[in-house]
Amino acid sequence: MIPPIALTQGDPAGIGPEIALKAWTRLAGEVAFFVLGDADHMTEVGRGLGVPVRPIADPAEAGARMAEGLPVLPHPMPRPTPPGRPDPANAPAVVEIIARAVALARSGAALAVCTNPINKKALQDGAGFAFPGHTEFLASLCGAPLPVMMLAAPALRVVPVTIHIPIAEVPRALTADLLERTLRVTWDGLRRDFGVARPRIAVAGLNPHAGEGGAMGREEIALITPVLDRLRAEGMDLSGPRSADTLFHAAARANYDVAVCMYHDQALIPLKTLDFDGGVNVTLGLDFVRSSPDHGTAYDIAGQNRANPSSLIAALRLAREMGLARARAA
Repeated sequence: MIPPIALTQGDPAGIGPEIALKAWTRLAGEVAFFVLGDADHMTEVGRGLGVPVRPIADPAEAGARMAEGLPVLPHPMPRPTPPGRPDPANAPAVVEIIARAVALARSGAALAVCTNPINKKALQDGAGFAFPGHTEFLASLCGAPLPVMMLAAPALRVVPVTIHIPIAEVPRALTADLLERTLRVTWDGLRRDFGVARPRIAVAGLNPHAGEGGAMGREEIALITPVLDRLRAEGMDLSGPRSADTLFHAAARANYDVAVCMYHDQALIPLKTLDFDGGVNVTLGLDFVRSSPDHGTAYDIAGQNRANPSSLIAALRLAREMGLARARAA
């Protein structure tokens, strides 16, 4: 029996409950999953969408109940949650749900964790949340030394080495150690979670034209190339540093399995341009599989039946594929 995927409710005031219910209508016969969240709230949202909800007492029930409605493993919120109006009083329960989902995945009761969007400020105000976001919190729950963010779509996978920092701070944050560790986690993740026996990794330069031999910056010569040479000597298939402006057209993408980029927008702009609705956020380097839709809470459209579930559907499908790939690798 393949365990179901644990899907967190996310911020109950956002679009997480709506897209979870809509995802069930598309995936009921394909991917077994359950929502960890407030059963009463999920039932109320489901009633407005015409989607049934089925509370369960154990994740093992999810597969059988999928045909009847969206399985929900109850985790009550302290206060009612009007759409678009996050309540800091619910923040501790939102954090507890994430930790509970991780525990289920690490115990084998869930095949993977898929996380709906959260609002960091609401969690900071209501629960003293001390993490920049999901990724760092998930890493702390399993003691992962370096979680690596990957954005994945059918046409492209990208990994940014530095993430949510100002552009002005990127050259200082980009170190040989960080680049090497990111490449190693990415290499291992492609083999373990994506079933790529010999990953081909394209590495972008930091500067225009990859520095053009030092004329436009020396980070490629002084930092990036020595790391790549060292890892190539170990057998990794690495190309670069490559000019980012020629790295993402169709012919270039055919020659690598993932592009490792030096900063956030260098990686995410091409992916979101190619497939805005189908991109999935994946965390590599954890001892469990985690995926997430690549968007936020969207308070402005919560409760209006306007949310597009495409990214969540893609995230649930990818979580299943990764979970099965990891099981085969093990």
